[in-house]
Amino acid sequence: MGERNAVLGGAPQDVKFRGERSNLVIGDDNLIRESVTLHRACGEGEVTRIGSRNFFMVGVHVAHNCVVGDDNVFTNGAALAGHITVEDHVFLSNNVGCHQFVRLGRYAMVGGKSKIVQDVLSFFITDGNPARVRGINSVGLRRAGFSSETRRALKNAYQLLFRSGMPLDEALREMEIQDENVAHLVNFIRGSQRGFTRARTRDERESEEERLLV
Repeated sequence: MGERNAVLGGAPQDVKFRGERSNLVIGDDNLIRESVTLHRACGEGEVTRIGSRNFFMVGVHVAHNCVVGDDNVFTNGAALAGHITVEDHVFLSNNVGCHQFVRLGRYAMVGGKSKIVQDVLSFFITDGNPARVRGINSVGLRRAGFSSETRRALKNAYQLLFRSGMPLDEALREMEIQDENVAHLVNFIRGSQRGFTRARTRDERESEEERLLV
């Protein structure tokens, strides 16, 4: 369903585009509100692909060659640059801006006005500028019916990644023997080409606490 003034399949905003034939493919039951722009791909025969049951609120932009999965929510003004992959059940808050070629993992939640220049980890809340992982997406996971055991496993994964002090390879080896969703997180990290958004350092946390006390 598309509202007035939405532009679906417009020419890609890419200086390399030379008018070649390309496509935008959209699945079923998407809700597309006013002034949304979903552009077709750049490159002969290439595809921008949108899955099913996504909600694109007012002013959302999805650029050329993006691949968007199912059941995602893009709130007002969220923008994806080219060649971005969004898995399933991702929530982007208002005016989030995503750099080209990043990936956003399933059940991730991104806070408003965040600047995303690296991959956003599945199952976690990412927020800020610079963007930082703030913890697991507890509310979203409960609403989605994740068991308490899975939520505990994901919380433990967060601790191993960001609080244990382990080298990354060691933490990933420890994580991959746990819940299947943690295994998905491990594979997502290992597949990262741009690196992934990390948690706040101790210095950043202390600096934020000092600002709140002023």
